[in-house]
Amino acid sequence: MDIDRFLAVNTPAWQRLEVLTGRAERGVRRLDASELDELVRLYLRASSHLSYARTWYRDPSLIARLTVLVGRANAVVYGSRSRSARGLATFFTTTFPAAVWDARRAIAASAALLLIPAVVLGLWLAHSPRAVDAIGSPALRQAYVTHDFAAYYRSQPSAQFAAQVQTNNIRVGFLAFAAGIVFCVPTAVLLAQNGANLGVAAGLFAAAGHQPQFYGLILPHGLLELSSVIVAGGAGLRLGWAVIAPGDRTRSRAVAEEGRRSVTLVTGLIATFLVAGTIEGFVTGSTLATWARVGLGAVVEAGFVTYVVVLGRAAAARGLTGSLGESPGPA
Repeated sequence: MDIDRFLAVNTPAWQRLEVLTGRAERGVRRLDASELDELVRLYLRASSHLSYARTWYRDPSLIARLTVLVGRANAVVYGSRSRSARGLATFFTTTFPAAVWDARRAIAASAALLLIPAVVLGLWLAHSPRAVDAIGSPALRQAYVTHDFAAYYRSQPSAQFAAQVQTNNIRVGFLAFAAGIVFCVPTAVLLAQNGANLGVAAGLFAAAGHQPQFYGLILPHGLLELSSVIVAGGAGLRLGWAVIAPGDRTRSRAVAEEGRRSVTLVTGLIATFLVAGTIEGFVTGSTLATWARVGLGAVVEAGFVTYVVVLGRAAAARGLTGSLGESPGPA
């Protein structure tokens, strides 16, 4: 993304963060729960933008602006610890898992859209020499399997690579969510394309007899990363379905209600994408033994699934759906 587009896309969010931060600093009017959640969400986004700008643009004025903004927002978020800590704790222990659990059917549909093409293409290429030949020349396939795929994870210093991956993953997650409003179609296509790419890579490694190498590079970060993309896709599908079939609600009300839940999902996924990107940057391409890298990825994924299922079901039992601004019921 060039710097002009980066500014055009993100400046409105920075301006809104400046407004909320300024109000909190001056004490003009106390931020309510939804505004506090918005402040935290925009602060996390601006922090990722600052990291991206430092890595790719090296524009002193842009970096200075974001540094000041993130610093001010950080002081508000962590300076008013009683409110901000309580808001963050409520979001991650109740609101986010409640939204994931409430969207579980859409998430299952999202998983099918991604995983079915991956499995079908992977098996087809693994067992069809003619299909493999159609992918590219033997030399190109050999280079991809034996060098290029693994070299990608070591192409940059770990911190820089992790920041790049985190930014890209957050962008993909946001697209999977936002595109859903167009009757679910762009989200479905994005999920299927990601699944197809995964299947092609798996199939090429399988055809070459290098499955352990492939899974050793994909699973450490890929389990959580794919889960996050699938959840983001589920948010997009729910948003699009509200347009297609609003039920007994008006279409605008249905979209607004699903939008509040979907924003919760996408906001919470920023954290999971950051974790997955950190693993990809510092673990996937490292010299750790394959079992250690895959084991770490499996533990993180198991922890995430347990977290959303246990806390999500508990929140649902209290009547919560994960909508922003929703008040927790009695425990």
